[in-house]
This record gives sequence, structure tokens and C-alpha cells, in this order.
Amino acid sequence: MMNERMEKLLNEQVNLEMYSANAYWAMCSWFSDKDLDGFANYFKVQAKEELFHAEKQFNYIHDVGGKVTIGAIQQPESNFTSVLEVFEITLAHEKAVTKSIGNLIKAAFEENDFATHTFLQWFVTEQVEEEATVSQIISKLKMIGDNSSALYLLNTELAQRTFNAATGGAS
Repeated sequence: MMNERMEKLLNEQVNLEMYSANAYWAMCSWFSDKDLDGFANYFKVQAKEELFHAEKQFNYIHDVGGKVTIGAIQQPESNFTSVLEVFEITLAHEKAVTKSIGNLIKAAFEENDFATHTFLQWFVTEQVEEEATVSQIISKLKMIGDNSSALYLLNTELAQRTFNAATGGAS
């Protein structure tokens, strides 16, 4: 049976993952409004990944005898000034999620909750991938600068991204 502290922290993480999905849907919409369908696709896939993460955590809480409590989800930002800004906000957000996962792992260790500690390792690996991917896109955007042809090529590249429901990741 999961203790109260871990149950509370994991429920907060589920809500953070759901907020992340909403934030990425807002970003998807912003790109769709600009006819940047590849960038929109990138964030559509991101939103699906975040919902997968929330579901994985939701199921885990139930599997270990905890109770899921869904809280209010804050409205995400939806007005942006540039493609680069969106990805810089995304990177900052992913770093916050990484920190949250780290805090969960620390708490699981402190509570001698080795099952939760082990469960969270998947998310550690996922966050390394998330931050690396966004960082690479930011580097590309900085190289592109004001070159609309290069932006078009990156847009085309990001349109190829898909969600793999079997692994919960993108390809």
C-alpha cells in the first residue's frame, strides 16, 4: 500500500503531466494558426506523450493501492511571439518536469518505497530524451535565424514525427 506522502506527490505529478498536455495542445494550436503544420504535429505528439505519462502514473497509483485525485489544471499560455520562444518555453517546462520527477525519486527513497523508485526510472530516461530533443530543435532554430526556407525544411521534418502507443514515445 502506498503511503500518504507518495500518493499526494504522485497525484501532483499526474496533474503536472495533464497540464503539460494542455500546454502542448495550446502550442499546437498556435502553430496551426500560423500554417506550420509540422511544428503543430510536433506538439500534438508531445501532448499525446504527456497524456500517456499521466495514464501510466494513474495506473501505477491504482496498482499499488493508492487513490487518484484529479485536481484543477491551470490554463496554459497560448500567445507566443516566435517559434524559438515556444521551444524555449518548452525546454524550461521540461526541465521543471525533470526536477519534479527527481523530487519524486528522492521522496520515494526517503520513504523506502523501492517499487515507486523503480517505477520512476522510466520517467528519468524519458526526461533525458525530452530535454535533448527540445535542445536540438532550439539549436536548429538558432542556426536558421530568419531563413524561411530552412524553417520550412524543419517544419517538414517535424511533420514526420509520430506517437508510438506501444512505447509511449515518439518516433
